[in-house]
Amino acid sequence: MTEKDWPAVAAIYADGIATGQATFETGVPEWAEFDTGRLSAHRLVAVEDGEVAGWVAVTPVSHRECYAGVVEHSVYVAETARGRGVGAALMDALVASTEAAGIWTLQTSVFPENEASVALHRRLGFRVVGRRERIAELAGAWRDTLLLERRSRVAG
Repeated sequence: MTEKDWPAVAAIYADGIATGQATFETGVPEWAEFDTGRLSAHRLVAVEDGEVAGWVAVTPVSHRECYAGVVEHSVYVAETARGRGVGAALMDALVASTEAAGIWTLQTSVFPENEASVALHRRLGFRVVGRRERIAELAGAWRDTLLLERRSRVAG
């Protein structure tokens, strides 16, 4: 993913935010903020027929050296591309890129109501390690999240 992909990535992100089931974020950041916060080696887009169909990116969970191999990821698929394996392809590519870089744990937080995302992650070897009850508010309602993680089979 590069800056040239940003308009399509931002549109997919905005669509995810609008569902109320993808994130606590309420607005899409500017490219500079997004770029600074995500590891460039592990920001990927899926392209179908010349159009960005989805994206995945990771952020470090900590700047402490002992957690250098632990990242949190986000994966978003365009509404028109859902149900066709785009999310799985993005996640497979992310697992490959992070494992090649020595990253040993991928983690994410998902709203329990986002059954498609939970199912995708479970199919790809993620496990639910906990439920964070009323972790934060979104649109005036306290929401729970499931914390999911996948330990590398080759790194760490």
